[in-house]
Parts: sequence; structure tokens; C-alpha cells
Amino acid sequence: MKKAKFIYLVLIAFSVNLAVGQELKKEYQKGVIYFIDCIKNNRKEAVAKIVKYPLNREYPIPPIRTKAEFVKRYDQVFDSALKNKIIDSNPAKDWSQVGWRGIMLNQGDIWIDEDGFLTAVNYQSKYEKNLKTKLISSDKSKLHSSIAKFKTPVCVLETSKFKIRIDDMGNDSYRYASWSPNQKMSEKPDLIITRGKFFADGSGGNHYYDFKKGNFLYRCYIIVLGQSNSPDATLEVSQNGKKIVSQEAKIISK
Repeated sequence: MKKAKFIYLVLIAFSVNLAVGQELKKEYQKGVIYFIDCIKNNRKEAVAKIVKYPLNREYPIPPIRTKAEFVKRYDQVFDSALKNKIIDSNPAKDWSQVGWRGIMLNQGDIWIDEDGFLTAVNYQSKYEKNLKTKLISSDKSKLHSSIAKFKTPVCVLETSKFKIRIDDMGNDSYRYASWSPNQKMSEKPDLIITRGKFFADGSGGNHYYDFKKGNFLYRCYIIVLGQSNSPDATLEVSQNGKKIVSQEAKIISK
């Protein structure tokens, strides 16, 4: 693991460890108790009403965007192991407030906000693990042969001039491939750059990927925490340290 990413994860772990062991304030326990009760009694519709949509799943599994879809996919996300973990949890001791991030169960399997809304499920059931494997295999079969090998997909971005795909190649290495917006990813990319690197930017989740080719640097910046009018991402291209391209990007899939 590269140093920058390692430091980022250490900082997150440090903040989480500070929270663990501190009893959750009673004012926040009410939302946790209600959530636990809903899970215990299998009240899918009630849980669906306290979800902040979209509820993201690990890419390439599509996010859950509506209450109806949540109810339909409920058992795919909340398997017996996760349900038992939630039901057996102590609202005061097993749930911790981690600043603006919200309230988490144990080490972050479940996150709710201070108003009791479910914001994230970081646990992955056996069903979702198998689904992810199938979706990745299907994805690879639809790509041009030059980019059909990778560990896991990261995201697909689109600017006014480019369609960009980033893949995790394993061993902390990433690949950049780009086309014109009207091209399909089954066509040969106009540009492929390997050995890209991941960099965290602060504790809010913002991050970027750097790809170097000769004296050019391609930087894809992913905005997780930004202003209300912030784009999903940006593409910047520099030549010999001088910026020559700067474009806003929309995340097509992630």
C-alpha cells in the first residue's frame, strides 16, 4: 500500500478508535433503538422510509435509489449475519458518534446520521459478493480486448470532450482509458495510461488519481465532499507542470 493511502487510512482508523469506547449520547440512541427494532421485526418498509437515497453499494453493484427498490433488495443487503449483528448490538456501547460522519455500528458496518437516517451499509453479504463477481465478469466481456483485464472497476467519468474509465489493476496500481463521449467502451480507447496512483485529499473522502505519460500528467479528481454546485469530478491535464486542460466531469458509474 502506498504511503499516502496508508496515512489516510491510519487517520480514519485513529478517529474511529477515539469514538469507540465512548458511550453514545442518549439523544442519539433513540434513532439507533428504532433502527434496531425495525431490523429485529423485519419491518422492511419502515427501514426504507429512513434511508437517505441513493444507498450506494460496492461498484459495479448499482445503488439503491428508491424505497420500492430498497424493499425489493432488502434481503440481499441485510442477510442473517448482518441482522444478528444489528439486533445484538448495544445502542449505548456498540454505536459511536464520529463527528460529522455520523453514528456507526462497531467499526463502520452501518452508518446513520444524527436524525436517525440510514446513510451507508459497508457490509457485503455473500449474495452481493457473488453478484459483484458476476457483474465484473459481464463488464469485462463488453470491453475492448486492450482493457479487458483488471482487478476491479473504479469509475467511469464523462466530460464535454472525453469518456474516461479508471480500473484498479491490483498492487496499488490504476489504469486510465479514454474515448470521445460518443464512443463505446467496446471500441479501442484513444488513450491508455497504466501505473496510475491513488491519493486521498483530506478526511472528507475527496481523492484523486494521477496518471503520467511522458511529460503529461492526467489527474482525475473525485469530489465526495464539496459545495452544492460542485461537479462530481474534474479532469486536469498538465504538460511540464503547466495546466493545459481543466474540465468538469460527471460520474457515469462508480
